[in-house]
Amino acid sequence: MEQGSPEWHAARVGKVTGSRVCEVMARIKTGWGASRANYMAELIAERLTGVAAEKFTSGPMQWGSATEDEARAAYQFETTTRVIKPGLDGSLAFVPHPTIAMAGASPDGYIGEHGLLEMKCPLTATHIETLLGGSVPSKYILQMQFQMACTGRKWCDFISYDPRMPEHMRLFVRRVMRDGAAVPDLERHIREFLIELDHKLAQLRALYEPERVAA
Repeated sequence: MEQGSPEWHAARVGKVTGSRVCEVMARIKTGWGASRANYMAELIAERLTGVAAEKFTSGPMQWGSATEDEARAAYQFETTTRVIKPGLDGSLAFVPHPTIAMAGASPDGYIGEHGLLEMKCPLTATHIETLLGGSVPSKYILQMQFQMACTGRKWCDFISYDPRMPEHMRLFVRRVMRDGAAVPDLERHIREFLIELDHKLAQLRALYEPERVAA
């Protein structure tokens, strides 16, 4: 299975994935944010239809996908580290969570026995803000922690890469270690999210698919 393949999309249908856990955890001052409800509705629709939600692909997203191989090569050269692409050498493109049935993650790469790679090839303005901030943007920390929870890995290297910048400013690398306190809290919220989702799904089926519920 390769990331982006029909099999990969099918494996993720109706499941919480690493790139979307920030939406599961989205809060505003008065409670949960709208993005959480929207994501839950998307997963409910996927489970009812068995079809992955159609995703809009913007120009920056296409750029990011097209630049990933170059970013991976730059990281390997800079760190003298071999990165295994998901789906190769026995590695998994989609990793189910070991104890949460309807959740999993898709790492960008595997490093040795304990490491993962998370790659971003963003807009130049975003890359510059990451360089100036000197740290991993907070919205990606949850994604990386969940990837480590799914894979059992101990650390994940985050990279931001922009070949439009001068050579010495193209690659930003920071290592994030697995957080023994944050991971259980994240898992608890995901379980609560999925329980709520299952309840809404059951209500819908009881109202509009009574024959299926009775069976």
